Amino acid sequence: MCTAITFNGKDTYFGRNLDLEYRLNEAVTIMPRNFPLKYRFIDTESYHPAIIGMATVREDYPLYYDAANEYSLAMAGLNFVGNAVYSPPKENKLNITTFELIPYILGNCKNVFEAVTLLKQINITDTPFNKELSVGYLHWIIADKNSSIVVEPLKEGIKIYDNPVGVLTNNPTFDFHLKNLNQYINLTPNDNKKAFAENLNFPFLSHGLGAVGLPGDLSSISRFVRATYHKFCTVKPETEEESVTNFFHILNSVFQTEGLTRFDGKFEKTVYSSCINIDKCIYYYKTYENCRISKIDMFATDFKGNSIISYPIITKQSFKNIV
Repeated sequence: MCTAITFNGKDTYFGRNLDLEYRLNEAVTIMPRNFPLKYRFIDTESYHPAIIGMATVREDYPLYYDAANEYSLAMAGLNFVGNAVYSPPKENKLNITTFELIPYILGNCKNVFEAVTLLKQINITDTPFNKELSVGYLHWIIADKNSSIVVEPLKEGIKIYDNPVGVLTNNPTFDFHLKNLNQYINLTPNDNKKAFAENLNFPFLSHGLGAVGLPGDLSSISRFVRATYHKFCTVKPETEEESVTNFFHILNSVFQTEGLTRFDGKFEKTVYSSCINIDKCIYYYKTYENCRISKIDMFATDFKGNSIISYPIITKQSFKNIV
């Protein structure tokens, strides 16, 4: 269960909530330009754009959850269990595993148009990373400064959708989520006017009644609607600080508190929330345990090197002491 959004403030921002019932030693991970990017079925790439994102690093390989490259292209994978269908390797196709897809796209594309062109040549294979880590059943959101798409590996093949709202959650398929928004077109941040009986004198009860009907549960369907409503109604800020703050407030609207969603005997929660300034390759994040926002600027690191750079996430709550 996850939610990803794009947002235009001072710059262009991309990020997500990762909702899970476990942790996998996540770290903000920079893949420098000269890091040898190895693949299971195609040749190693010795040079590629630098990439920053959240990943679990295993066997010196970054398994990215979300990331952006130095050309302002961003991508995230979200759970799509029950709908995602992969294939064995195929001849005359670029065979890419699920865990390779984010680094492959970000390592070879500068924008959404190039990503779409490349995706049409790809077969996403059913290859696990190793015996410990099974195949993850995912769909992906890809975005640049101007556009966004959703990529879904379905039984009939890879489906690529234009994403006019710049939001993605989980099941059902993306076309359902877009159609479902039609049920909420009357939501408004303004106070409601009398509509069905103008001659009745209704007393004023509260501001915010224009959003009555906005779903508040934690299902992926409701989170899609809620994130979209918050994104489009949020005031567009003018500074970096305001943009990042508002971005996290939007993600807070779909935040999962531990104890509200039980899965397989465990409670799901928002493990971390991320916000990437994709224009400047700055990665901001906060965790379930630590609400203070941390910041990592890729261009302030050795992003031209050949070794992965990892910054383990900070999970201990920190406070600013006033007195």
